[in-house]
Amino acid sequence: MPQITVDYSERLAGGFDRPAFARDLHTAVAEIAAARPPACKTRFRRTEDVVVGGDTDGHALVHVRIGLLAGRTDETKARLTEAVLELLRQYVKPAEDLVLHASAEVCELDASYRKFEE
Repeated sequence: MPQITVDYSERLAGGFDRPAFARDLHTAVAEIAAARPPACKTRFRRTEDVVVGGDTDGHALVHVRIGLLAGRTDETKARLTEAVLELLRQYVKPAEDLVLHASAEVCELDASYRKFEE
C-alpha cells in the first residue's frame, strides 16, 4: 500500500545508494506507520534539470513523497518524515561542489486508490 516516489537530481546518481535507502525506508515505514514491508513500493525518478532561485549550477534536489492509506496521526506522519530525512543524510553523498536540498512529505492516498497484483 505505501506508494513512495523519490525524485532526485541526476548529479546525485553516483552518490545515492538507492537500493539500500529503499530497503531501510521500507523498514521505517513498517515500524512507524504500521505498514507491511512487502506492501511498500518505491520508484526513483531521476531529474535532469534543477534550478534553485536563479542558480542552475551547484545544487541538487531529493524529494521523497510517501502516500499512505488514511488513518495515521499527524505525529506518526511527522516521525516518518524525520526518519526519511535521516535516511537521506545516511544514503545521499553529493559531490563537494553541490548543495543538497532534501525534503520529504507523507500524504494520504485519495479514497479512490485501488490496486491489483497478478
